[in-house]
Amino acid sequence: MKVGIMGGTFDPIHMGHLMAAEAVKDAYKLDEIWFMPSHIPPHKHAAGATGEQRLEMTNLATEEYEDYRVLDVEIIRGGVSYTVDTMEIIRRQHPDIDLYFIIGADMVNYLSRWERIEDLTKLVTFIGVGRPGFELHLDDLPDFLQEHVLHADMPQVEISSTGIRRRLAKGRSVRFMVPQAVLDYITRSGLYAAEPR
Repeated sequence: MKVGIMGGTFDPIHMGHLMAAEAVKDAYKLDEIWFMPSHIPPHKHAAGATGEQRLEMTNLATEEYEDYRVLDVEIIRGGVSYTVDTMEIIRRQHPDIDLYFIIGADMVNYLSRWERIEDLTKLVTFIGVGRPGFELHLDDLPDFLQEHVLHADMPQVEISSTGIRRRLAKGRSVRFMVPQAVLDYITRSGLYAAEPR
């Protein structure tokens, strides 16, 4: 079986994440996509929702799709989330699955700086997904990385979790930017709302 893993803070998960996942699944004929909310990613600071809330939003966004699953391994483990540590766990649990790790084009250029990247390339193949404003230059990667990175195009939509949080803080609509079930959850939970003055 061929599985794509999409990690991220998903704070909140939005339609751009789902479109990227589907573009990769279609391009490389993957059997499933596993979404994996991170606990504390090394390159970001927590923004708004707790790990449990981000996990719940990810479940809500994907629950109607049989070929989409959600992994809670990083939320449960806690601490700083290094991809190589998590992939070692998943590889032990699923030794016979071909694993593809989906990342944005903006992250591809930084792969050589990832924790234990050479070990990680033995566990997964990376698939870089095009994002607005970022070009994928695989030739610029170190030689040992180039053969472990694939590319997938997707419809270019300018949606980001940061932009969604900003809009919500200003009381603006994010309808059609996030799945309706996620929007309902955000509304019920009062997430990302502006602080009262």
